[in-house]
Amino acid sequence: MSGKAQGTTLSADEIAEYEKKVEGLVEVLSSGSRRERQQAAQVISLIGKAKAELLVPHANALVDALNRPEAQTRWEVLDALTELVPYESRTCDKALVGAETALFDEDSGPLRLAAMRFLCRLGATTENRSEKTWPLIDEAIQCYHGDLEFQDMLLAVIDFSNGKLSPSVKESLAARMKFDAANSKGSLKKRAAQIIENVSR
Repeated sequence: MSGKAQGTTLSADEIAEYEKKVEGLVEVLSSGSRRERQQAAQVISLIGKAKAELLVPHANALVDALNRPEAQTRWEVLDALTELVPYESRTCDKALVGAETALFDEDSGPLRLAAMRFLCRLGATTENRSEKTWPLIDEAIQCYHGDLEFQDMLLAVIDFSNGKLSPSVKESLAARMKFDAANSKGSLKKRAAQIIENVSR
C-alpha cells in the first residue's frame, strides 16, 4: 500500500489510481494479515469519502468486513459504509448488527464513534429506519455522555435530527436532549438545543 493513503483526502489522480484497485483492496478485507486488512480498509475509507459510488458493487463485502476482529478495520469500513448510505441503503441495513457490536465495543473510542455516525446517517433516511436505529443511538447517548468522543457523536446526532424521523423518535430525542439543553454549558448546551430545535420543526 502506498503512503498516499495516509492523508485525509485523495487527489483526482489518486482516485483514478485506486479505482483500478478497489476490487483487490476489498479482497484483502476477507484475507490478508491484520495489518494488511487495516491498510486496505484505510484506503477504502478514503475512497468512500472521495467517490463513494466506486464502492457500491462491494457493499456486501464491506458489511461482511465488520466481522473482522481488529477495531481499525471495522471503523474504517463503517466510515465507508456511512458514505455508501445514499447509494446503497438497503445493503447498509445489513450492517446494523455489526454496527451495534461496534457501538458498544469497550476498547475503542474511534470504533464507537464510527458506529454512531453510521447509525445516525442510516437512521435519518426513513421513518422506519429511524425507529430501528433510535434505541441504539439513545443508549449510546446515555452510555458515552461525557466521554472523549461524545461531542463528535452529538454532531452525528444533529445530522440525524435533521433527517426523516418518525414522530415518536422526534419526541424521544427531544426528551433525551432536554436536560443538556437546560443544564449544560458551552458546545454541549448549544448542540443539545440545536437538536431539540431541529426535531421541533
